[in-house]
This record gives sequence, structure tokens and C-alpha cells, in this order.
Amino acid sequence: MTSITYTAVLDVSRDTADHLARLLRDHRERLGTRRGTRALGVFRQAVLVLRWFVDGTRLARLARDNGISVPTAYRYLHEGLTALADDAPDLSTALERAVAAGYTHLNLDGTVVRTDRVAAPGPNGADLWWSGKHRHHGGNVQVISAPDGWPLWVSPVRPGREHDTTCARAHGLLDALNRLAATLGIPTLTDLGYENAGAGFRHPVKKPKGSELTEDAQAFNKVIRGIHGVAERANALLKVTFKALRRVSIDPSAITRIARAALVLLQLEHGRTT
Repeated sequence: MTSITYTAVLDVSRDTADHLARLLRDHRERLGTRRGTRALGVFRQAVLVLRWFVDGTRLARLARDNGISVPTAYRYLHEGLTALADDAPDLSTALERAVAAGYTHLNLDGTVVRTDRVAAPGPNGADLWWSGKHRHHGGNVQVISAPDGWPLWVSPVRPGREHDTTCARAHGLLDALNRLAATLGIPTLTDLGYENAGAGFRHPVKKPKGSELTEDAQAFNKVIRGIHGVAERANALLKVTFKALRRVSIDPSAITRIARAALVLLQLEHGRTT
């Protein structure tokens, strides 16, 4: 059988590819990798990683296109994920940037990154990675965004069965964001999934059982939902831009690196960190 060779265009800027290539070069230098001992140079490895991220190209195809084995393609991919993820801001850096930018408030929202089925028992024998709300397996990632919905920070992954407040507490977000509101007057807007998170959080008022909301409460809810609604843009930007975040078929714990790497790539593509 004769194969067909064709030309394709990757929807990523050359500057982004060059930046990733530099990160990979630095990674190889730290490992002490000798020149000429790798099957791919750092730029071709960067393109391999970006094709997986942006187009969701399968590793078997990436391996074939580059004349390498599938295990080598996996190793190159994970090196790229680590190099990018290590370049992402930590929580304190992200909040410092938000303060310096003069933001009046922040948004916090959780998103569940879909995964293949994972057989991992949780408390009481429940499926640890099964999200009852979304009805599929996945990992919960918390996203802090600017007032206009631009993503500033992404959390490590937590099992999909956990609620947003539980995840936020595990990442130290409740303490950090409540402290930000108390000291600098910068509240965090959320949905009702973060009810009782603290005085620094602003979310809609829950309808009392057996009664109706007051007019003031209804007006408050409209304002909060209207302002916070743009927070969905952050999750959409990450998932729409990068097919790799729509469904993860590798170890779900890798979602931490994938999400952090996606944040770095998005910020590189748009030249914006705040």
C-alpha cells in the first residue's frame, strides 16, 4: 500500500512553538542530554506536543509521522507537558498579578475535564472519578479568571465526584480568596456551588425552601449572575482552543499538567497573563 503525504497547517503561532522549543531545550540541558542523541530536535518535539494539544492528534499518528516509536512519542509528549506546566503561575503569583492589574473582583468556576472510564473506588465504594452532575468520568479543575473571563490560574485536578467547594478548599482557595477580600476588598464571584465558602465570596442567594426570594434578593441574583456569567468564557477558552482538554485518555492525574500547560499556551498565543 502506498501512503499519501500532504501538507497541513497547525493553528499556532511560530512564537509559541519557539517558546516551547526553548523550554524543551532547557529541559534537555538539565537532564544532561548530549546533542544528537535524540530522534527529534526540540522544535520538532514542540510541534509534536502542539499537534496533540490543538488538534488532538493520536500518539500513534504522531509517532508514525515523525518516524519514532509510540513509547518515544509518549515520552516526548510528557516532557512537553512538564516543561509547559512548570511555566504556569502558582496561586500566589496569579493573585499578585490580579492585584497589580487593579481588578475589582475575580471569578472562580470549576470545570470537569472528561476522561475515559477509570476504575478507582472512592469513599463508600463510590466511583472516584465519576461526576454525578455531568454523568461521565472526569477530573475537577478550578479556574480563577479576570472580570472579563480571561483565565489567570488553574488548579491541580481532583476526582470528578467531588463538589466545587470541596475542591476549592483542598487547594487552599477558600483561605486565599477570603483573605484577598478582607485585606484588599477584592471579592470573588461564584455560582451556588460555592455556597458558604466565606465572606469573601459573592454568589446568588438560594431560594428558601417553601417560600420565594424577596425582590432585593432577586435583583441581587440578577446582578451577580450577569457579572459572573463571563466566567464561563475561561473554561470555554481552554476547552475550545485545545482538543486535548475535551477528553483525556491517559492517566487522569495528568490533567493537572495538561490544564496548566494549556493555560501557558493560551497566554502565549494571546500575549496576555492578566
